[in-house]
Amino acid sequence: MSRSKWVCFAMLTIAVLMLGTSIGFAQDQLNVTGSLPTTPLPPPNLTGPIEMQSVPVGPQQPPQPSVPPSASNQFEHHDDFLNLPRIFAHQWSPTREIAPDNVISQRYMRSETPTARGLTLKEAIYIAMRNNPSLKAAELDPVASMETVREANGTFDPTLTSQGDIEKNVVPVTSSLETGAGGGYVQKFYDWDFGINKVSSITNGTWGVTFNNDRTLSNSAFSGVNPSYTPNLALSLSQPLLQSFGWEFATINVRIAESGQKQAQWTYGQALQDFVQKIGGDYWNVVLAEENLEVARAALTFNLDLVRQNAISVKVGTLAPINLQEAQSAAATAEANVYTAEANLKNSRVQLRQDVMLNPYNTFIPEEIQPLTRTNPKEQIVVDEERALELAVQYVPSLGSMREAIRDALLQVKYSENQVLPQLNLGAQIGITAVAGTTPCLKPLGTPVAGSGNCTPSGPDSKFPNSGGMLPFGGQYGDALDRLWGFSYYNYAAVLSFQMPLDNAIPRAALAQARVLYEQQRVQYRAALSQAVVNVQSSIANLYADYKRAAATASASYYAREALHDEEVMFRVGMATTHDLLQFQEEEVSAEGNQVQAEVDLENAKLALAHSDGTILQAFNINWEVQSPHEVPWYAAF
Repeated sequence: MSRSKWVCFAMLTIAVLMLGTSIGFAQDQLNVTGSLPTTPLPPPNLTGPIEMQSVPVGPQQPPQPSVPPSASNQFEHHDDFLNLPRIFAHQWSPTREIAPDNVISQRYMRSETPTARGLTLKEAIYIAMRNNPSLKAAELDPVASMETVREANGTFDPTLTSQGDIEKNVVPVTSSLETGAGGGYVQKFYDWDFGINKVSSITNGTWGVTFNNDRTLSNSAFSGVNPSYTPNLALSLSQPLLQSFGWEFATINVRIAESGQKQAQWTYGQALQDFVQKIGGDYWNVVLAEENLEVARAALTFNLDLVRQNAISVKVGTLAPINLQEAQSAAATAEANVYTAEANLKNSRVQLRQDVMLNPYNTFIPEEIQPLTRTNPKEQIVVDEERALELAVQYVPSLGSMREAIRDALLQVKYSENQVLPQLNLGAQIGITAVAGTTPCLKPLGTPVAGSGNCTPSGPDSKFPNSGGMLPFGGQYGDALDRLWGFSYYNYAAVLSFQMPLDNAIPRAALAQARVLYEQQRVQYRAALSQAVVNVQSSIANLYADYKRAAATASASYYAREALHDEEVMFRVGMATTHDLLQFQEEEVSAEGNQVQAEVDLENAKLALAHSDGTILQAFNINWEVQSPHEVPWYAAF
């Protein structure tokens, strides 16, 4: 055999050995992809998004988020007169109070609803507004502040008083003239008194009516009427003339409470708008996670197919093993990305599920939510910046709350200014009285007369030097009441009092503090207006940027897909390497991820603009308005 033939035979033998080594190495690479745990995770599902057996819900009506004054009725009228026995019995109950929410069984905590609900964004917002406990807690703030208004009106609620008592005194005496005989001096008193007091909502004065009744019984020899009944009827008035007096000053605390209740409503409105934006963000996070999972799964499918093709090429000897290793590395990375995307989707679904709180079966875990609304980058919104700023000033609840806080501060200034005045109070009282009872026969010196034959009723012209006299007040309690309305016995008094500290330091300091607070509220409102301008203009800028970004990323995805397609064609004919193909595929996956993110960011930008100009509730047909807390109970009208 010639030398040249031996050389060719040797080269062929080396080639066969190398091919066998390559095939064995490729087979090893197909079985081992790196340092893996003994129990690796199962491969991800590549058939589509995480499946949910979603059940559609019926038509949802917009909720009524406004909080009227009547919302507090459910917490009232459980302590009226008819319920007083029940309340009294409850005070003496030996049982301990256990909140129903504390009694939770393990079985209940394991309960959940296996089904899911397909919801549009609007439906998710409506259901969340009805069910979310955090929003329900915020809704109770205006309800509680409404009771502050009623508490302020309660100042004018008339106060009824009554008292009954018995008193007996027995004291020793040293004169037989006092009791007619020795022993003790005995007195016994019976009182039954009634009264009513009321603060006037017009003048801030306090008027009162008292009706006092006394029955006195004693063993005194000098008692002209014994026992005696003494009714007394009196009218009184205490009226401030300087401090705590002025036009509608009596109701200034009511107006301050009403202002505070409106602030609570505005604060709830802001919480409501923040909540709607949060639900929208949760909703679009689920959409983003779903689409990112689709992108990650498509990338993994591509990489697994490339591993399969390269393994065949390595096996037949048309491709070096390094190309298979590179494809396997990319596939493992894509698989890790799928696991991450699946976790992000589950986490975002949990957040949306817990915020929406759709729980028709009262289980511990509410139902899952499957978003039905998808991004719409083609929807164009034309924004007038000047109009958006006007809407923000008018509708942003936090600005409305600050305007009401300025009004409240003005009322505080007015109150403090009044308290600087000196106290000048007018007090007046007029009363009538009468007496009736048993009238014994007494001598002019007051000693009893034996028998009643010589007893003559006393009078201005009567002279009884040797006989006894009898006072003209005989009768019973009813006779005393009859004499009361004769107005024969009366009393009246008028008092004018003045008081003022020399330096008047306390009210002057309080007035200065009220003025500082008023100025502080005004400055804070100006700062809030500036921030509102920033929010609106930033939202508009972000919206337009996201419009353009969504269009640009859509173009980038299109061209990346086309480039990847062309690169695949070149790879099949051997004009491109695995590294080149994976690079193009990585750029395509990045472009699609950027497009998904840009489109979701665009939807969030729409929500952010509606939130910044205060129209996010109107955008979802939610009618929220500040309700007037003004109430005038019958006792606050005079």
